[in-house]
Amino acid sequence: MEQRRLGKSGLMVSEIGLGCMSLKSNQPKQSKAIIQKAFDRGITFFDTADLYDKGQNETVVGESVQAFRKQIVLASKVGNLWRADGSGWDWKASKDYIIKAIDGSLSRLKTDYIDLYQLHGGTIDDPIDEIIEAFELLRKQGKIRAYGLSSIRPNVIREFLSKSAISSVMMQYSLLDRRLEEEMDALLTAKGVHILARGTLAKGLLVDKPVEPYLQYSSGEVSHILRNLHRVVKQSGKDSAAEAISYVLSNAAVATAVVGVSTKLQLDELVHTKQQLAQLNDMDKKKLLDGVRSLYYTEHR
Repeated sequence: MEQRRLGKSGLMVSEIGLGCMSLKSNQPKQSKAIIQKAFDRGITFFDTADLYDKGQNETVVGESVQAFRKQIVLASKVGNLWRADGSGWDWKASKDYIIKAIDGSLSRLKTDYIDLYQLHGGTIDDPIDEIIEAFELLRKQGKIRAYGLSSIRPNVIREFLSKSAISSVMMQYSLLDRRLEEEMDALLTAKGVHILARGTLAKGLLVDKPVEPYLQYSSGEVSHILRNLHRVVKQSGKDSAAEAISYVLSNAAVATAVVGVSTKLQLDELVHTKQQLAQLNDMDKKKLLDGVRSLYYTEHR
């Protein structure tokens, strides 16, 4: 699988990454088998968070990657603290909390460093300078190799771009969610910061899920876009997932498309999608992408 540089960090990530949130913590053997198979198929970027399943997701991921820990980029997130009664979580964006929280993540992940540590959210009212100080301190201590932001808020992203050495921003990006193109990709590219694209398949709408409203689109508008996509798919002989992921990866600001799976079958389908992408030469890719874009814009002018 093709590897791409992640910002200025020196880290290299597979162009398709595994979003581990979808793994079932109560089925550790199955989850471990999925992670092992993903690695065997060339996936080297694995993303989790201390928030997922109250830390159990980190535990499962940590146990699953031990045999190849140094051959992957392991990412986690910080900033949310579960309440003692388990009723929900609270936003805890402070220097002291971040410095303290990483020790719990390191323990659960069974590692002495996290390759990419991300702020899991963020508001413009956060003590951003102190948050950056925390990440820089952790990097100096060797507990992290790089840091980034998981956010869809342009004002927050701009603040971190102007003040910090973030390597990445994780945000939604798909044929049904093109906010990145409207506001951020040119700025991120100019700053040498890359996108970790999540939601590439738009909750499955771009693959096989029943049509429903999505963001600002009505069900009817989603249907129009899907019909356009299916026309291009039929012409290319590839599947819808391949088209959707190819569209995202064609953006120079994107380092990896982070896709979640919960079964081996879903992973097999993802690998099959990647094989289809690999079979396309540059001219074929251009034709397919131009086809998707032109049909899309025709319906939404």
